Amino acid sequence: MIATPSTPADAKGLLKTAIRGSNPVLFVESAALYATKGEVPEGEFLIPFGEADVKLKGKDVTVVAVSRMVKEAIAAADSLSSEGISIEVIDPRTLVPLDMETIVSSVKKTGRLITAEDCVKTAGIGAEIITRTMEVAMGHIEDVQRVACPDVPAPFSPPLQEAYMPGRRAIVETVKKVLNR
Repeated sequence: MIATPSTPADAKGLLKTAIRGSNPVLFVESAALYATKGEVPEGEFLIPFGEADVKLKGKDVTVVAVSRMVKEAIAAADSLSSEGISIEVIDPRTLVPLDMETIVSSVKKTGRLITAEDCVKTAGIGAEIITRTMEVAMGHIEDVQRVACPDVPAPFSPPLQEAYMPGRRAIVETVKKVLNR
């Protein structure tokens, strides 16, 4: 199992599910999210593994964003809405198991898929998501793209890290590319 929370509530729910389960779980957290504030349910709160969360409903493009990129995808959707572009943002929350039903259903509706992750493009989760989606929904897809870090070692310098990490601007540019705008 691999869990990738994007919000404080998801961190609690996924961690509690991992602790209560009998299988090993790799809990992947983005250090960039450690200062994130948000509502956290009190008491026992579990999030089932393999259940994605549709953070925003949309009709033009599906963006499957992982961990830190969820916040960036929502920000991109907010800025594009003023141009009449509607993005559906899906947070898979777990990569293993991966909720392909939610992703495929969205892609069949929008016809376009963009994955957004902050790891290198080659052999990243975006490639896996796109491949699995193409295997079952190829006839419904007009375009697919990936937003990810370049295939170079991650820099140590904070200014270089900022240039290296993808964000809302990269998502906005990619959405416009798949919509030919």
